[in-house]
Amino acid sequence: MSSVASEPETESATSPEDASADLSPDETSADDPDSTSLRPHPIPPPSEPLQYRAIGLVRGKYTPLADQFTQGTLLASDGTEINAVLLGRVMSLVRKHIDLEQEHLWVVYPRTREQEDNLHMQIVGVWEPENLSSPPVSEVETTVEQPRLEDGYFSIRGEAIFYSQEKEELVVKIRQAPRKTGDRPKSFKLKLKGGLEGRPIGYFWDLHVQRQGDRLVIQEGTSVAQLPSKRRKKPPFKRGGKGGGGKPRSQRPTRPGDRSASASTPAPQRRDAPLPKPLKRKKPPQE
Repeated sequence: MSSVASEPETESATSPEDASADLSPDETSADDPDSTSLRPHPIPPPSEPLQYRAIGLVRGKYTPLADQFTQGTLLASDGTEINAVLLGRVMSLVRKHIDLEQEHLWVVYPRTREQEDNLHMQIVGVWEPENLSSPPVSEVETTVEQPRLEDGYFSIRGEAIFYSQEKEELVVKIRQAPRKTGDRPKSFKLKLKGGLEGRPIGYFWDLHVQRQGDRLVIQEGTSVAQLPSKRRKKPPFKRGGKGGGGKPRSQRPTRPGDRSASASTPAPQRRDAPLPKPLKRKKPPQE
């Protein structure tokens, strides 16, 4: 039996319009496990500075559902139960070569939902170096810094879109290249715990994360670059009436007999004749 580790089909931040959908249990993995069986590391170094990804390692037992082999529970070595699914051709590998009664170091993609804090795992491979016939390591490979290889370690690379210093919560947006030409680009968000210095929002981060129970906690983070902000579309200009923004006048035709709605009293009539002079009353004669 050979070890397998599938790397997600990632995307560079230089093309922000591309993305890929979150994988479901029925979708196939981006890589063929048979072609990656000789990979010398389950989490290879990023191929470029702005490469998005979310991948990690969890040691535990996978128990499938009775009626659905690709869905089940991953019981971690620390006793945490995590909902999990098998992706792609790793299902065939697990059926034929993996003893599910034993613990294994699984290669997983982490997922969190917006309304829930609990963690979900997408299993894409298993790492067992004792069964892996690794090729000789060249001098070039030894100069490249290899990611950590331990239970609970995750490599998260993406854009910080939300951060709460008070709650110590960070949401990272991760994009992946579309699987097929013409597919609608999508992305997913990953919720992490921990703090970062400064104002992390809008920057691309390389994060070293450790699983603690059903949460992913930031251990170390490096700001790689500031990403260009998206311009918001301005609303179309609306014309108003006179006076800079007043209500437009009504275009309804008026009739001669119509009266103005604002006229509450009739207009005063004009007098042509002069007003009469007041009469003086004579005093009565004194006796």
